[in-house]
Amino acid sequence: MKASTKPSPKEKSASQQIDAIIQEPGDWRGKKLSQLRALIKKADAAVVEEVKWKKPSRPSGVPVWSHDGIICVADTLKSAVRLTFPKGARMKDPKKLFNTRLDSKTVRAIDFYEGEAVDETALKALILDAARLNMSKEREQ
Repeated sequence: MKASTKPSPKEKSASQQIDAIIQEPGDWRGKKLSQLRALIKKADAAVVEEVKWKKPSRPSGVPVWSHDGIICVADTLKSAVRLTFPKGARMKDPKKLFNTRLDSKTVRAIDFYEGEAVDETALKALILDAARLNMSKEREQ
């Protein structure tokens, strides 16, 4: 099924769907996801919000941010909010934000925990690096 750019009158926009996903946990995880979403959008003004992979076990779907390809995907876990970067293994991470999926040959992720500060400058740099990778000729390598 091809995603349309404009939702039908009954269908909520991706932004509205992500708003609802943020509300679901009803605790610090929603607030953290909201904070991360704001940083992603601030880091890359051309980022596109989408909701993908709706299924019975996750009827709301998964928040996805793209710019010429997926930049990152958000998951709300029991004790963390995870941002997964599909091309993370090829990205520069001088501040060592990636703290999970480190053995993957392609993906890297960051788990954010309750009460933990977000290094906004370093996260913005990762977002921009992911967008750069999507737009570069390195895309298919």
